[in-house]
Amino acid sequence: MSVKAIKRGAVEFLTKPVREQELLDAVRMAIERDRDRRKQDLAVLSLRKRYDSLTAREREIMHLVTRGLLNKQVAAELNLSEVTVKVHRGRIMQKMEAKSLADLVRMSDQIGSLPDPTVVADT
Repeated sequence: MSVKAIKRGAVEFLTKPVREQELLDAVRMAIERDRDRRKQDLAVLSLRKRYDSLTAREREIMHLVTRGLLNKQVAAELNLSEVTVKVHRGRIMQKMEAKSLADLVRMSDQIGSLPDPTVVADT
């Protein structure tokens, strides 16, 4: 019964008779977990809104840059000049409010599985 309850999302499984302090601790822990989850959800929502503000080209470049490609490799991949890639990359960093490339990569990971903008879907 306890395994089934935990699998369904229970924070704690208490057996009868329940001590008052044990119940209060379980409720407090559940509230804290919910607060943390909501805070994380808001952070991801904010990141997704910033990502949505990027142009299609900026999304392509962000995708390639966060996969580890250098500016000149991105330029070659998209048939652009390296200077153009640098300009787009600067705008991406500004719009995403990223302080560094590592920060941008973490943001990309937090956003989760977004469609690869460099892949054209079959219609």
